[in-house]
Amino acid sequence: MYTILDIETTGGKYNEEGITEIAIHKFDGHDVVDKFISLVNPEKEIQPFVVKLTGINNKMLRTAPKFHEVAKRIVEITHDTVLVAHNAQFDYRILRTEFRRLGYNFERKTLCTVDLSKKLIPEAESHSLGKLVRSLGIPVSDRHRANGDALATLQLFKLLLSKDSDKCIVKEVIRKETHGELSERQLDIVESLPSETGLYYMHNKDGEIIFLGKSTNLKKRVNQHFTKAGHRARTIQKETKKVTFEKTGSELVAILKENEELLRNKPKFNPNNYKRLFSYGIYETTNEKGYVVLKARKIKGHEKSLMTFNSLVAAENFIHKIVEEFNLCGKLNDTPQAKRQCSRYGSGKCYGACIDKEDVETYNERAKASIQKHSITNKNVILVDKGREIGEYSAILVKNGNFQGLGFYNLNHQINNIHILESIITPMIGNANTTHIIETYLRKNRIIKVLEL
Repeated sequence: MYTILDIETTGGKYNEEGITEIAIHKFDGHDVVDKFISLVNPEKEIQPFVVKLTGINNKMLRTAPKFHEVAKRIVEITHDTVLVAHNAQFDYRILRTEFRRLGYNFERKTLCTVDLSKKLIPEAESHSLGKLVRSLGIPVSDRHRANGDALATLQLFKLLLSKDSDKCIVKEVIRKETHGELSERQLDIVESLPSETGLYYMHNKDGEIIFLGKSTNLKKRVNQHFTKAGHRARTIQKETKKVTFEKTGSELVAILKENEELLRNKPKFNPNNYKRLFSYGIYETTNEKGYVVLKARKIKGHEKSLMTFNSLVAAENFIHKIVEEFNLCGKLNDTPQAKRQCSRYGSGKCYGACIDKEDVETYNERAKASIQKHSITNKNVILVDKGREIGEYSAILVKNGNFQGLGFYNLNHQINNIHILESIITPMIGNANTTHIIETYLRKNRIIKVLEL
């Protein structure tokens, strides 16, 4: 659990500043579950440059609660959470100073989004909050006011969590937690999970990921892990001290993230994921008359095929599908046929390539278009699919036919501006496996839309 924090102060000498405004958003990694926003009477004058910067003046704070009046609420909302702030060292110091004046020792774990963004978005020209969120297309209102900056930090932190393919943030937080057996039973862990699409991570006592997977129903899948029999299953159950999750909304995003994060994290109980995900392909040849012929067969070595499949049956079924869709010749493409002409010719579904009646060039254009429609080869596109919440979408970036990475957005200008798009995209490894994953998904026609770049 995290609390996203921002504080505005009076300015002045080090450790003599007073709090003028505070905003705290309690965030469970997916949703804001509580929040506290308040002006605070610092009982001292605000520096003129601060008034100009924030718009908060002494008159506004005369009737505001004093710090000791909001201290209990701050303790309660931040209990058992990690404080997250942009330049966390400053906000944490200010809070501790105020509590120290009350004779209370306020201690919390902290995460700094400045440090995290330097690690996860090193290419950013500036890591100051204003310039960074602007470059990422994150909307910010009431800049230099506690809630405006806290909301911008929250959106930035969400982006950093999605970019953190190595799961450094979650692992570091868990590693700092008190070790030992979980107090709650495994069923309690299951109950805390949503019945939604995403990834789940099973951690040991050191926070290390020992198993990760994807599912369209996270709660059901993790429950299966805890109820499975067998030596390996029991070992995973015994070593699992915590389960975290990441919602993706899109199943395609979940599959791509699983593929990437297995390579990065190498959990000890996941099978080796270095193997090729496909064994069969569709190949293009021409017959003696010059007509394009599509053949399905097993892939040999590293040869390149037009499209890839898990089985020969799947490849042959796809050829049958595009023969129907594009009025291709069944005889040329090894689908059920008569002795001289394909059975589709008599019904008008084949235009006569099987008996040399259709123009070769016209037929070949249609045959090539049938593959091109379902392939990402040489394409520059954004695949738009469901997001993690209402109003949000996922974006999968493909350049020159190669998968580049993915991200989430909720404003159209974030994907219409290529510079902002590339800044919100988490770079990932593109290879034959990711191409296979994307094309297999596209063949099922489950994507919301495809945007040409």
